[in-house]
Amino acid sequence: MASKAEDRKEPVNEQAVANMYAAMRSDLNQIYTKITELEMEVSEHSLVLNAIQPLDQSRRCYRMIGGVLVERTIKEVLPAVQRNKEGLEEVVARLNETLEKKKREIAEFETKYKIRMRKADAEVNDESGKKEGSAQGVLVGPAGGSE
Repeated sequence: MASKAEDRKEPVNEQAVANMYAAMRSDLNQIYTKITELEMEVSEHSLVLNAIQPLDQSRRCYRMIGGVLVERTIKEVLPAVQRNKEGLEEVVARLNETLEKKKREIAEFETKYKIRMRKADAEVNDESGKKEGSAQGVLVGPAGGSE
């Protein structure tokens, strides 16, 4: 484990620095993806809670547990869904802390090895020349029609 930490702190050459930086950025993207996924699950849990809270507690409802649909009452399901939501929120909070640590680590790495993103510089230059006709995210077919 100590050798891994040493490799991480002092890369041998420029390629090793680039590889480490790419790995760090990949880790950051994975954390972003996981946070987004879990936030969607929290949102789904909130929707379920809002839908079933006003209903009669003895009413039947169905819940998926490990791929099996089981019949329960709202009284039984409501606390479990609430606990799951709270657990997901805790995990999201911890992942956000990890994300901030990773961002600081990447910023320190960029400063230490004087890394600048070419893509970001190119986007800044492109933005200045692209004042009109910037329809991002819109797919437009050919102008002539089908002849």
